[in-house]
Amino acid sequence: MILELKANSLDDGPGIRTVVFFKGCPLSCLWCHNPESKRTEAEISFAANDCIDCGTCREICHQQALSKINPFYIDRSKCNLCFDCIDSCPSQALTRVGKTMSTDEITDLVLKDKPFYDVSGGGVTLSGGEPTMFADYCGELLRKIKSHNISTLVETCGQFKFETFERLILPYTDIIYYDLKIFPTDLHRKYCGANNEQILENFTRLQKLSLTGRFSIKPRTPLIPGITDTENNLKLIADFLKQLGVNRIQLMQFNPLWYEKEQKLGLTTQTVFKNQRWQDREKMACCENIFKEREIEV
Repeated sequence: MILELKANSLDDGPGIRTVVFFKGCPLSCLWCHNPESKRTEAEISFAANDCIDCGTCREICHQQALSKINPFYIDRSKCNLCFDCIDSCPSQALTRVGKTMSTDEITDLVLKDKPFYDVSGGGVTLSGGEPTMFADYCGELLRKIKSHNISTLVETCGQFKFETFERLILPYTDIIYYDLKIFPTDLHRKYCGANNEQILENFTRLQKLSLTGRFSIKPRTPLIPGITDTENNLKLIADFLKQLGVNRIQLMQFNPLWYEKEQKLGLTTQTVFKNQRWQDREKMACCENIFKEREIEV
């Protein structure tokens, strides 16, 4: 299940890239910036600001799942995902989230932008959600893309079976962006919905393999106020990286603009971040210094 293909991306790896967003993730991070990617099934999104209240969707819904009195318009306990309402919506306030695509379809689409990859040193990035949940599919897709001499990058939360990843995905991957969100296991379970032992072990093994030069790996930490950007958490991550001989990390500034995406899906998890702002320069400098003091480039 694919969320979208985003062309001309400058934020998901070197050069100009096309990003393939997968639907489905084994984690459930409280601050997820792509909440529409958590579930593996297709969903319906409702953008209240785009609705012209023509009533067409309510008339066509046989399940009577649509009403202005519903908190988020759609009563998802009644909705059977027939998607008839989407086809009838003139303003596209109702949209489908997720569609199935073959590896050939995606390969044909990304090949159209190969000249941009070649000139800029870009390529194709698999993101999500979590692409490694679909290892067979990703391996096939990466193999086809690599056969056209296109650089590949996989963004991952690290929650996967290492042997499967090593066999199916790694042979066709040039770059790995690897998220290290929270180091203490109990806090990782609390805020991400799962333990992190496998994540830390997989990173350790991949870091050692990267020394062969077959691929590169870059750890990333999203700075979530009061959760991941604490001095204790960042020191633990920095010490972990230092021990492994890692000399660089990417710190991702908190983005306060994404909580509204959950409301379109009828969720309220991120409302706790509604009034949060971007970290100020002073806070960012403090976070960066923790790594720089350990000679880790930020």
